[in-house]
Amino acid sequence: MSAREHVSVAEHQTEAARVLTICNACRYCEGLCAVFPAMEMRRSFAAADLNYLANLCHQCGACYDDCQYAPPHEFSVNVPMALAKVRRDSYRQFTWPASWSSLFDHSGVATALMTAAAAVMFWLGLWWRNGRAALLPQRGNFYALLPHTFMAAVFGIVGLAALGIGVLGLRRCWENLRSIGQQPMAPAALWQGMADAATLRYLGGGGRDCSGASAEPSALRRICHHALFYGFVLTFLSTTAATVLHYLLKQEAPYPLVSAPVLLGTSGGVLMIIGAVGLLVLQRHRNREIFDESSALAGRALLWALIFTGSSGLLLLLLRNTAAMGLVLATHLGAVLGLFIILPYGKFIHGPYRTLALMWFAAERRSRVIVD
Repeated sequence: MSAREHVSVAEHQTEAARVLTICNACRYCEGLCAVFPAMEMRRSFAAADLNYLANLCHQCGACYDDCQYAPPHEFSVNVPMALAKVRRDSYRQFTWPASWSSLFDHSGVATALMTAAAAVMFWLGLWWRNGRAALLPQRGNFYALLPHTFMAAVFGIVGLAALGIGVLGLRRCWENLRSIGQQPMAPAALWQGMADAATLRYLGGGGRDCSGASAEPSALRRICHHALFYGFVLTFLSTTAATVLHYLLKQEAPYPLVSAPVLLGTSGGVLMIIGAVGLLVLQRHRNREIFDESSALAGRALLWALIFTGSSGLLLLLLRNTAAMGLVLATHLGAVLGLFIILPYGKFIHGPYRTLALMWFAAERRSRVIVD
């Protein structure tokens, strides 16, 4: 990290600590989300505390709407904005290797380049292996163009590498939490944290849901998040089902329309696209006063990548019996591979980090420890 970046991080932490100190004296918003009960257990805010609180924040905006000290008040309390900047800095801090942390600031360009390069690689591979046959109908048989072993090897290696990098980032996030203090992580706390993350419990701003440009609460952001997340889960289950059919039951693709891989993949792709498009639209109408544009860029990059991946997958299903299958297959495989490569360096990692923070909060709340 450069000297300039160090100064920027220090400024963000100083501002967040100032804002939270004022909130700790007021405590009007203590019922809105997990951030405020966790904040009230502290008398001061070290860097590790700020990283923890920032990753607890769902940026629903309810505290900004309720705050009597929000701009234009001279105290200028803006919790969502202050924590958004600290949260973005924490992503860079937890990244492995550290020299790649700048990808968070350029994840849109990186994703586009990775996807384009991967798609070209697959297209050249198709042409080199099949020649003009790559432009002929294959009756939905993807493996006639690219062997299953080749695709499994490429995505297995890249997927395991992305998973490993993600785990190292989670380990750094966990070490940050452990530096706050020793908390007994009972199974009940772990389960509570995972349940809170899966249900987006704290995205509701104390039960009112997220605020929009007019500060009117709406459940749309929560619904779109659920559609995106569970759509992604369904596509993962589709791949798992296809793996089971291929290796255990010795059934090779193409699979019929009424089969687990196709049904799960189709429903997951549709949900993912609906959720991502909805979040992009809602983002345009959110209150810009609580919006950190640098963080928003990474979010938009992930959403567009998921839209492209889901759309190319659905298009591949529609055109799998036509001469266009080869080109669409290469494009879809490129989209998936590019997404895999950039996952540990984009907005996707906020989900695992927030889940860890929610687990820690559940344990902390059970012990009721005051952290100095």
